[in-house]
Amino acid sequence: MSAPTGYSRTQILLHWGIFALIVLQFVLHDAMSEAWHALVRGQEIASNPLVAQHVFGGILVGLLVLWRLALRLRRGAPLPPEDEPAPLKLAAHVTHWSLYGLMLLLPVTGLMAWFGGVRAAAEVHEIFKALLMLLVGLHIAGALYHQFILKTDVLNRMRKAEL
Repeated sequence: MSAPTGYSRTQILLHWGIFALIVLQFVLHDAMSEAWHALVRGQEIASNPLVAQHVFGGILVGLLVLWRLALRLRRGAPLPPEDEPAPLKLAAHVTHWSLYGLMLLLPVTGLMAWFGGVRAAAEVHEIFKALLMLLVGLHIAGALYHQFILKTDVLNRMRKAEL
């Protein structure tokens, strides 16, 4: 199977939908953090829809990432530009697969912490959250570097669906 030259409409929608969900998870996490601390202290957890949003949002991220991975394995992904230096290709490869891994492990550790009461999972969840934010920043910086410095079409591949 040859690699596609662009992403499908579904792959693009999943990419941006997952991104939006992750931004929401990060921006609206205060209620979850407060609920977790109350749980750890043995206090009653105040009813807050943002807690449910965080839990179900995380589950949705995990499910959508599984769908995205299935599509990627079935359909493939565009190759990096041919003239891209090998270290950049390696960095992109490691970053992408690390993002996938973290987007799967964050919901797992969150569920283990919330429903299983596993404090170590909560601590790992926080570390993974910081790593995810770092990698998302690196991913965005790489896309902007390609667009404005290298002037490749890499950014356009995630904006326009291949027909």
